[in-house]
Order: sequence, then structure tokens, then C-alpha cells
Amino acid sequence: MGTVDCPGLVLGAPNGSLASLAERTSVMSQNGYLEDAGYRMCDTDDASEIQEESPGEEAFDTVHSSTFDSGESVRFFVNVNLEVPPTQAAESESTGGCGLLHTSRKYLKLKNFEEEIRAQRDLDGFLARASIILNETATLLDDVLRAMVLRIANDPDNFEPDYNLDLLMSMLFTDAGAPMEGKVHLLSDTIRGVAATATGVQYQQSWLCIISTSKSLQRRHVCISRLVRPQNWGENSCEVRFVILVLAPPKMKSTKTATEVGRTFATMFLDISFRQKLLKTRTEEEFKEALVHQRQQLTMMNQVPNVSIKSYSISSVSFPRPHKHKDFFPVGKGIWEDLARRFPVYALDFTDGIIGKNRAVGKYITTTLFLYFACLLPTIAFGSLNDENTNGAIDVQKTMAGQSIGGLLYALFSGQPLVVLLTTAPLALYIHVIRGICDDYNLDFNTFYAWTGLWNSFFLILYALFNLSLIMSLFKRSTEEIIALFISITFMLDAIKGMVKIFQKYYYGNNIGNQQIDYNSLKSLLGLGTSLNTSFHTALNTSLLASPLELPAAGSYPPDPPHRDTAVLSLLIMLGTLWLGYTLYQFKKSPYLHPYMREILSDCALPISVLTFSLISSYGFQEIKMSKFRYNPSESLFKIAKMHSLTLGAIGSAMGLGFLLSMLFFIEQNLVAALANAPENRLAKGTAYHWDLLLIAIINVGLSMFGMPWIHAAYPHSPLHVRALALVEERVENGHIYETIMNVRETRLTTLGASILVGFSLLMLPFPLQWIPKPVLYGLFLYIALTSIDANQLFERLALLLKDQASYPPTHYIRRVPQRTIHYFTGLQTLQLLLLCVFGMSPLPYMKMIFPLIMIAMIPIRYKLLPRIIEAKYLDAMDAEH
Repeated sequence: MGTVDCPGLVLGAPNGSLASLAERTSVMSQNGYLEDAGYRMCDTDDASEIQEESPGEEAFDTVHSSTFDSGESVRFFVNVNLEVPPTQAAESESTGGCGLLHTSRKYLKLKNFEEEIRAQRDLDGFLARASIILNETATLLDDVLRAMVLRIANDPDNFEPDYNLDLLMSMLFTDAGAPMEGKVHLLSDTIRGVAATATGVQYQQSWLCIISTSKSLQRRHVCISRLVRPQNWGENSCEVRFVILVLAPPKMKSTKTATEVGRTFATMFLDISFRQKLLKTRTEEEFKEALVHQRQQLTMMNQVPNVSIKSYSISSVSFPRPHKHKDFFPVGKGIWEDLARRFPVYALDFTDGIIGKNRAVGKYITTTLFLYFACLLPTIAFGSLNDENTNGAIDVQKTMAGQSIGGLLYALFSGQPLVVLLTTAPLALYIHVIRGICDDYNLDFNTFYAWTGLWNSFFLILYALFNLSLIMSLFKRSTEEIIALFISITFMLDAIKGMVKIFQKYYYGNNIGNQQIDYNSLKSLLGLGTSLNTSFHTALNTSLLASPLELPAAGSYPPDPPHRDTAVLSLLIMLGTLWLGYTLYQFKKSPYLHPYMREILSDCALPISVLTFSLISSYGFQEIKMSKFRYNPSESLFKIAKMHSLTLGAIGSAMGLGFLLSMLFFIEQNLVAALANAPENRLAKGTAYHWDLLLIAIINVGLSMFGMPWIHAAYPHSPLHVRALALVEERVENGHIYETIMNVRETRLTTLGASILVGFSLLMLPFPLQWIPKPVLYGLFLYIALTSIDANQLFERLALLLKDQASYPPTHYIRRVPQRTIHYFTGLQTLQLLLLCVFGMSPLPYMKMIFPLIMIAMIPIRYKLLPRIIEAKYLDAMDAEH
């Protein structure tokens, strides 16, 4: 017999455990004639010691008599055993009564009593309504199980109105519902302890956990029976002393199923010293005390940390210890480490997926197209907004040129090229505020804008040199997901507000008063008024294709009835873009077409939906007027600002704005990079937070000098880009399907190609790009928001409030945290989300400018306030990755 390498547990029926032969077997076992019954003698190393032990001791056990260490790799597996002894099989075949049985095995993990909350509660529930049978004298498995089922039925604490003894007994065996001539009496589902040895797999022979479900039950029941003498019930069940019976309804919460309850008790019985202690107990109270002591032992036992399959170089993402002053010195240490980590694999960023075995040229092409459309349309929209807010100082051409140049430089020289750069709504707000300040104080906009950008880059360089990106480790997963969900919500709300504006203009005709058009209201509608647009989407909704020169002369008021067909068509175009895009995005899960074609359609969902409904709007309904974007060509694309034209006071004011802007850049850049580098994405080439922050500062220096809009890491584009390049597999756990990323093709080619295409798109201005109507962009916003919340844990936990407990997924926090605590934590996160919405969606622009300070304020909320409400161990479990 070889040495035991890996003690563990097995879920399944013991091989050859035929209850119909149990009586004959038990008689023969006492006389030593097991071979005649079709069973072989248990081959154990302890055979020579059996005669020396008393009948009350646990003599037979394939795992040697040493205390089980739960830190070792122990396994459970489900085994529905359908083997039939050769003698009986031959007899059945001769009579024509052959049948089919299905065998399956499944490895399960040991129950972690230290982290999984159900482990404690399962035992507490059993102790409160304990069904324990000591010194069971029955020798047949059927008789033992019948006595256990009767014990549960007769217990007043376990009352079941529809309790059916015969039905429950039949459900324990494989012959339930089988034809009379093909019945084989085997246990259906069991959990067993196993150990890997040099000669194969050894079973623990002295205990057996049997699980079953029945619709007639309304609650879970557990009964433990200790036999007076070891019983031989077949191969791998030669010396059974303990039988654990678990009964449960079929529809239960994923952590309360019969398998989960059985896993709790099987983990406890895996320890041979614990079983020997149970053999010495004389009363039920002593038996319960032994169970409680074993639970304490398993709870306090130090767990061996899990070892990852690969080293993912995520040291920059999480820091287990508080940061000290020396962590931020010497100056430039983080940048040097980032370069040392990423430079050796720089060439692989261009060759991976192009040459070698794992080629992914098609994947790169589809991802590049997705990234191109995901960047191009917001870039045009922001350019139109900036054109209106700055009176043409920053227009569509400059926005596209800045996006192309900045994206190209970042793709070539960044440490994490999977991060996508964009100009965003908060940046458009800052530009608008700067324009307002310049108008109020008669300052040159281009110069003041350049100085603000230079101060912003100056502070970013300081942050990078002094390794301040380490502070971002204080942002826990829960905080990151609050901010991510906030951004997704803003996309949704702004799309809805945009459609409301279209209906107010075209459906209800608010621009008409007594069949006369007021010039001032039309001017405001064109975005030419002085009212402050608080978000780029809102301003887009108030822009028209018409230029100021096309306005009617003062005093000219031609009648113009409401265009209700425009409003209805806009709504249909927006919803159609969302429907087609999301349907194609989910098409990879459908059974239609070849898997390769499904993947292509899923990757190209965004381009297909945008092009399709742009063509439908432009050509299918040419007679219906649609709202399009404003475009004014630039006089000079590359013109350096006159830096010497400002006073020292104005430069000092620009420094204040630059500092607030640098806080926004610092948080957004590092937060989005952390989401892209999340451990579940399994990126293998390492991170470069400090170097990327320095590179962002350098890029924005050039953009500021030439009067182009600033750019930084964009959410949700960056995580969506990572997922587009990922190899995703679907897995099933306890009936729940979930996706897991196996690996990601880390390349620079997709962002490089998308940036080049955005640059070439300058040649398509004004047409055909102006054929893309604004409702298509609103559909794009909804599509991006909907796809970005798929993996958001906060959104998943909000959805739990509307789900039946039986539908809860078996996630790590469901296992480790009480359900009520989960809902409390979700409620507190929702309050923080509302706080962000109050400041981030405020109509007052200066409240939006301090939005980065509100995000920083969430750090003390997480570390100081929440631990006063929820236990720290539960907070850590909710913030854990898995």
C-alpha cells in the first residue's frame, strides 16, 4: 500500500454498496466469508492491528491514523455509482432485466469554517434540532436509514406536514422510479473521504454521508447515526461506524443545498481523531460537545494560502501593509520599476497573436473596429460640444486630431496599452469653465487653457516622481465599483435626457409660440447662448447642424409645426441601436451559426449597430428631419498658444484650476488602470501606474500648447477593451452559469490601429460622418453602459434584492457573509453612490469641479465609518476578488 499523498472527500455512492445484499454480506462478514458474497476483503495497512483493538474503536480506515490537516489539498467528488456485481449482472442479463445506470463524480472543496458563514450556521441549526442515534444495532443499510428517517419524522422540532417515509427511503437509492425488472439497489448520492496514493485512490471506510432531496420537504434535516459494530456494506464501505443523512428540499439557496450541508459535516468527519473522539462519547450532550469542539478547531486552524496558477504581477494593485514615508522615496523609484517590468516584454506586445502558435489576427481586427467606433463617436460629440462652449477655439477637428495623436503616443510608449484614452465629460466641463473665466476677465482663452494644462501636467509629473500612485491601493474594490457604476449611470441618464430634449423640441414643439420662432430661444437652442451646459450630453442635445449663418433674420418668423415623426423615429433609432448592439454582443452565447462566426458578430456588435441604424436614418427615412452634429472647420489645426500674454495673477489662477484638474486626472487614470489590471482579468505582463501617469502628463503638455482637448484613461472603454481581447469560458457551479477569463491577448496593435483610423477619419469631415444622427449616439451610450455593468458586483448585489434566494449565485461573498450583512453593505454603497450623483450630476458647474475631492473622501468612509457598522472581516470578504 503506497503512502497517502492527498487526503480528501468524495461525494457519491460507494462502489458496490448494494443494500439488497447487505444482510447476506453482514452475516458473512462476521464469519469471514466476504468473497462468497461478491465482495473482497478491504486492503488496508491496519489489517494486522484489527484484532488488537476493541470493537468500539475505529479499526478500519484507509487513511492512516493521523490527525487530518485541513490545510492540505482535500477533495470532494460526487459519485452516482451504477456498477453491478458480475454475478448479479449475469443473472439479470440472462433474464432480460438489464438496465442503464449513470455514474458521475465531482470534486468539491473542503468547507472553510473560518470564512464560509454557512459552515457555522449549518452546525448551529443541527445542534438546535439535533437528531442523533447512538449505538444503532441494525446491520442492514436499509434498516439504519429507515431508523434515521423515522427519528427525523418523530422529532417534534422537525415537523413536516407532507412527510412520506416510503418516498424518502426510495429517493435515497437508484431504483426510485426504475422498472421492476431493472431495479438496482444502490445509494444515489454520497459524500466520501478520499486520499490519493501511489497505487490509486483510497476511501475512508468508517463513515458515510448520504444526501437526498425531496419536494415533500419544507426544510433541511440532518441525522447522525453511530453504529454499535462496524458494518460491511460493500467495497469502499467495509467498516462503517458513522452514517450522516442529509435531507433537503430541491429548491434552496446555493449555500443551503443538501450538498452544501453534507459538505459541512463531511469536512468535520474527515479528521480521524475527531471520529475516534465521537466513538468515546456516551450521551448526546457529549456528542454535541465534540461537534462544537471540532468546529472551533477548524475555525482557528490556519488555512494554507491559495497558490495561483500563474504569477500575474499585480503587486501594484493591492498592498497588504500600510504605506510609510519611505515607500514614496527615492524619487522616480516607481517609474524605474515600471520600466524594468515592462521593457523586457515590449517586443511581445507587437508580436503576440501575430506570429507563433496562438495567432489571433481576426480577433485583433474585430477589436480594432470596436475600439475605433467606441472612440470616434464620443470624440465627435465632445468636439461638437467644445466647439459650442469655446466659440470654435476647440472644435471637432482638433478633438479628433488630439485623440489620434494622444492615443498613438500612448499605444506606442505606455506600460499598459490596453487602457484606452479619451476626452471625457468632466474635461469638457473644465474647458467650459475656463472659457467662462476668460470671458469674464477678458483673458486669451488659448493661453489660459495652455497654462492650466501645463500646471496640470506639472502636478501629474510630481505625483509620478514621488510614487503617489501607491495611494490608489486604498481604493478597495467596492469603492472602485461605486465610481464605475456612477459613470455607467451617467451614460444612461444623459441618453434619456437627450431623448427628452428631442421630444420637447420636435414632438411638443416647445420652440413655437403663436407660430413665431423667438430668435433668442433658437440661439440658445443652438448652444450660442451664455448659459452653462453642465455635461457634454446635455449640450449635444441642444446643438443642431445649422450654423449661425443659417438662422432666420430678426423679425422673420416662418411657421413650423412640430415634427412628431422626427421624435418618434429618434426614439426608435436609439432603441434599435441598443437592441441590435446588445443582441449581437450576446450572440456568442446563442446556438446559431459556427462558434467562430458568433464570436465575430459579438466583437463587431457596436460597428454593425451604428452603421446599420445610421444608414436606416439617413437613407431609409430621408424625408424625416433628424438632429445632427454641428461642425465648423478649424482655421489652423496646429497653432501654439502665446504663453507670454498672461499676467502673473492669471497664471496663478491657472495653477489653482490645474491642481483641481490634476486630482481628476490622477484618480481617473489610476482607477481605470486598476480596473483594467484587475486580477480576474489575468493580465500577465505587469503594470506601470507611475510611468503611465508620467506619460499622460507629457502627452497633455503638447495638447495644451496646441489648444487640443485633454485626454486620460476612459471608463468603461478600457475594461471593455480588455474583455474584447480575452478568452472567456463559461462554467457551471451549482446550476449557475458564470463566465471566467482564461487569458487576455495583451497587445498594442488594437489601440494603435484605432488611433490611426481616428486620424484618417479627419478626411471624412464633414461628410459622411455627419450622417450619423444623435439618436445613434444615445443608443451607443446605452450600449456602453449596459455592457459595462455586466461584471459590476454592486449591480449584482442590487439585483439580489429582487431575486428568490434559491436563485442566488454561489459567489464568494454569498458563502462568507451573512445575507443581511450583504444587504446592509449594498445599502451603504448605494448611499455613497447617491452622494456621487449629487455632486457629479449637479447643475452647478463648480460643484462638479470638486467631484474628485468627493471621490477621495470615500477612502475615510471605507476605512473609518463602515467598520463601525459592519465587521471588518465581512468588509474584507466583500472587497475580495473571489
